[in-house]
Amino acid sequence: MPRPLRVIAAAFALLLVTACNSASTSGSSPSSVRGVTADSIKVGGIVSMTTASGYSKKDTDLGARARYDRANAEGGINGRKIEYLGAEDDGQDPARNLAAARKLIQQDKVFAVSPMSSVTFAGADFLEAQKVPTVGWGTLPSFCGPAHLYGFNGCLVPMPGGTLNQTWPEGLASVLGGSRGKSVALIAGDNDAGKFGIRTFTQGFKAAGFQVAYAKAVVPATSMPSDWSAYTKEILRSGPGGAAPDAVVSVMQTPYNIGLFTALKRSGYKGVISDPTDYDPGLLAKDATKQALDGVHVLLQFQPFESDSPAMQVFKADIRKAAGGEDVPLNMHMMTGYMSADLFLSIAEKAGKDLTVESFQRAADGFSDTGTLVGDRAEPKGKKESFGCGALVRLKNGRYEVAVPFKCYPPIPFG
Repeated sequence: MPRPLRVIAAAFALLLVTACNSASTSGSSPSSVRGVTADSIKVGGIVSMTTASGYSKKDTDLGARARYDRANAEGGINGRKIEYLGAEDDGQDPARNLAAARKLIQQDKVFAVSPMSSVTFAGADFLEAQKVPTVGWGTLPSFCGPAHLYGFNGCLVPMPGGTLNQTWPEGLASVLGGSRGKSVALIAGDNDAGKFGIRTFTQGFKAAGFQVAYAKAVVPATSMPSDWSAYTKEILRSGPGGAAPDAVVSVMQTPYNIGLFTALKRSGYKGVISDPTDYDPGLLAKDATKQALDGVHVLLQFQPFESDSPAMQVFKADIRKAAGGEDVPLNMHMMTGYMSADLFLSIAEKAGKDLTVESFQRAADGFSDTGTLVGDRAEPKGKKESFGCGALVRLKNGRYEVAVPFKCYPPIPFG
């Protein structure tokens, strides 16, 4: 063969070998996996940092950063450090939520979104279609079923065929000395989270033996009422014989709760008041807020900060370090971010050195651990039900105290 032809043939053979080698390794090479390099994993978050009502979940970002910082200080995940980009602010707006999801994937090229905490999740379908591992607060149905979306404490608003967490009904039954003959009023905002909350908690409280006297998602979600009298009058006449119910349960955010609870107390209501959001020492800085929340029982789906467990001590130390060494007031949003990051890290660790979306999903299928700050975790169980644990704390004389200790309750079927 003439020399020029031999050179061309050799070069062609080399190209074939190179192409074959590339094809055979492209599925597992770190450089071929979005957001994963030989020494890093890129992660971002989506959080309602600002809202029209002034309510903010910004400390979710601090909680996530604290957990990622600890993972990096311990050497990372299978030799890779977490490159946490921080959380995008969706302003609690569906369009911004979707835009944030698109930015993180298409522009920032993250491997995962963790945490995701908002009352809207318009970006859910996009993230699932792009096969993005996403971990957040499972208060929306998007966290219940899709393959790549995970609630850090499971699915809290399941579809038929799933189960319901009974922490809130059983906890309030304990506070009231039993549920027999007791009535409860449920109120929520007119949004997706509120509507699903009313649906699920209505079933849960009935199953626990309560009479559900009132259950409506009617409060405007985009403009907080300046006058709560229309709501309080209806609630206070909803009990047996037109009397006040034994308990009023609000499935709303802090600014709304302050308005509603203040109006209830001014109307002379003496029953139990409860909500799932107002466990935040920072709220006690203002006298009016402290008075509105005094005596309120707050649902927690994690160990109370008053716990002295080893896991809680580590959490507090991690938050302090991430906050620059300051003893910042702890709140539930920090825990949301922290445990969202923790679940992602735990599954990624199990996935091993060859981290891909596929290996992450295989690791998640059959994942379980015990004794975490949210109780025992398991997947894919978390796609249909919560992890079933929680507590109630009560604000009394300006301090939170544990009213019902952290406990795991058997779930009930949801239909």
